[in-house]
Order: sequence, then C-alpha cells, then structure tokens
Amino acid sequence: MSRAADLITFNEATSAEAFTSRFGTTDDANARLLSAVVCHVHDLVKEFRPTPEQWRKVLDFLTEVGHASDERRQEWVLFSDLVGASALVEEINSRRPSGATPNTIRGPFFRTDTPERALGSSISLDGEGEPLLVEGRVEDLDGLPITTAEIITWQANAEGFYENQQPDLQPEFNLRGLFRPDQNGRFHYRTVRPAGYGVPGDGPVGRLFAQAGYPLHRPAHLHFVVRAPGFETITTHIYDSEDPRLGEDALFGVRPELVHPFEQTEIDGKPTSRISVKFVMVRARPGRGK
Repeated sequence: MSRAADLITFNEATSAEAFTSRFGTTDDANARLLSAVVCHVHDLVKEFRPTPEQWRKVLDFLTEVGHASDERRQEWVLFSDLVGASALVEEINSRRPSGATPNTIRGPFFRTDTPERALGSSISLDGEGEPLLVEGRVEDLDGLPITTAEIITWQANAEGFYENQQPDLQPEFNLRGLFRPDQNGRFHYRTVRPAGYGVPGDGPVGRLFAQAGYPLHRPAHLHFVVRAPGFETITTHIYDSEDPRLGEDALFGVRPELVHPFEQTEIDGKPTSRISVKFVMVRARPGRGK
C-alpha cells in the first residue's frame, strides 16, 4: 500500500493530531509539553478564527516583546507575571507546611549582585522618603533561629520606582541590600516606606493589558529572598496593610499572612514607620534547596 494512505491530511479537524503524530511514541516531558501547548494554540485559532492579518498582529506582538527585552528589562517575565503563570508555577512547586512562609514571584527587578550591608544600616542611599525601620527574625518550624541565613531585600522608592528603572535618577543599588542575622536569627535595617506603583505600561505587554482594561496596579510592598544551607529558599513579599489596592495586585502575590501593618514610632525624636516580620523556613527536600 502507498505510504500516502497513512498520511494525516492537515485540515481544521486534524491539525492538532497532524502535529502531535510526528513525535511518535515518546515519554519525553518536553515533547508532551510542546504538544499540549500547540494543541491549545490550535484550539484558540479554531475558536476565534483570526484572519491572516489578525494573526500577523499576534506574531508582531510576540516579536516586539522579544525586541523590548534586554539585560535591564524582561518583557517575557512581565507577561508571565501578568497572566498569573509565574504565580501558579510558584504555587505548584513551593507548597509548604502550615506556619511556613509562602513563596511569591520574584518579579522583574531583582538583581543578583546586591551588596552586603551591616545590620542596622540604611539601604536608602538618597534618603528620599518617609523613614521606615524593618525588623525581623529567621527561624525554622520549631521556632529555632537560623543564623546562617542571608536576607536579600529590594523595593521601590517613595514614588514607586526601582533603582534599575531609573539608573540616571537613583544611586546604584539604591534600596537594595543583603543582610545576615545575628546569633538569635534577628536582623534589622533602615529604609524608606515604599509606594505602590503601576506595572510598566510603556512596553508591548503593558500596552496590551491596558488596552484590554486589565488593572495594572501593585500595592506597596518589600521584596525578600531568604536562603540558608539545608533549607528551601524563600522568595516572598511583605505588603503594606494600608494600601487600598491589595485586592487587585496585578501579579497575584498578596496572601493574608504577608500583609503587615506599618506602625508609627519615633527614632531619634523623628517620626518613623516600623514593620516587624518573621520568615519561617522549612528543611530542603532533595533538589529543592534553591
């Protein structure tokens, strides 16, 4: 019999089958994921039935996202964050016992070269904004201190901008720091109270979501990465309980246990906000330490 008789004719009814059949029988996870993605794309095309011109606009958008990404800006990360994919991946892969600090997404403004700073020092290099004292403790599920931890923090300024968004306006490494706790697992540092902000809307991803009427707000927060040998790394936020937009975080990061009051106090006779946090770490399972 001619081999042509075994061919799957590509048409609207068989498009997904025609693609997936070329993998043959395989247990490769990448092949299964690719097949699933392509099948979903085919389903969307069949449902919305775009014209060639409309499909070209989709491809142009994807191309523009790639062109807009560089070492300072990652539009694909922003896209993943806004559609909730980043938050869902974290949720699936970082389930922890009750009482442990939950993971959230890292976001697009993290830097791997954050400088180490002394306990009690200020990460606000320009001093602009309402003073904020951050106090915290790193412990395990039994309440024992973890003295080998590293606490990396970064945040937006009082106007809602990160330092790497404004390299010409903010000092290098402004509002960033790496701290090590004392023998009781405690740490403290000074900063300024962050402002909430809008997700960057000047790129292709932000423009697309804004045109669709999607809320692009992030409530005020501090970012943290807490890591220690033998423990699962925590990547999380601490949110300002007074922010009115807690319920519409564009990146789906708000959880009740991560919302904290910014209390009023005085330091050296000056009005200062103060926040107290606790990070509870769990022992790492094989392959889950980072």
